[in-house]
Amino acid sequence: MKRLRIHKEGRLILTVVLLVIFTCNVFAYIHWPTWIFAINLILSAFLLVFFTYFFRNPLREVEIDDPGLIVAPCDGTVVVIEPTEEQEYFHGEKRLQISIFMSVFNVHANWYPISGDIIEASHQKGSHAVAWLPKSSTENERSTVVIQTESGIKVLVRQIAGALARRIVTYAKVGHKAHINEQLGFIKFGSRVDIFLPPDAEPFVEIGDKTVGNETIIARIS
Repeated sequence: MKRLRIHKEGRLILTVVLLVIFTCNVFAYIHWPTWIFAINLILSAFLLVFFTYFFRNPLREVEIDDPGLIVAPCDGTVVVIEPTEEQEYFHGEKRLQISIFMSVFNVHANWYPISGDIIEASHQKGSHAVAWLPKSSTENERSTVVIQTESGIKVLVRQIAGALARRIVTYAKVGHKAHINEQLGFIKFGSRVDIFLPPDAEPFVEIGDKTVGNETIIARIS
């Protein structure tokens, strides 16, 4: 039987939720009729299950024998596969964009899609539009991480906040190494991750495909 692992980003929140639930139920038990206490207890159980499920942290490891393979950085649904001109870091250079939308029911940990040197790690403030809209890639709050492989190829990973997401956590730091099977960060409550690859990258997924973070191979670069 697998043990449920809680992500470190959710431990404090779960502790607060437990304290609030306990306080509310003690108050309801003392001051309110039994039927109201019962309803409050049921709602509290659903709330606790939701937060526990949201902050789950499954142990995943992938074995890669081709350094050019790109692994999905997160769970979710592929919503974009298209050539584009990335403006913020590549200043209009052509790239292949693959975007994965995460609902509140997906695991929200993010993994490095490829190994290499971290040469960019920045955070940009912005709005909180629905994450599957195209404009969210350039207008929403976001964090940008660029990984340079041993062969000199640059892969950009962008964590994007959504309508419910209010906090992006990024562990990447310039000068550090990115490694497959290590987590890049965490986004809280519904969001999206964009990956910008060289224009000749070969995608292995289609729009609408489901991905499993740190398991699904989504593309290959030269």
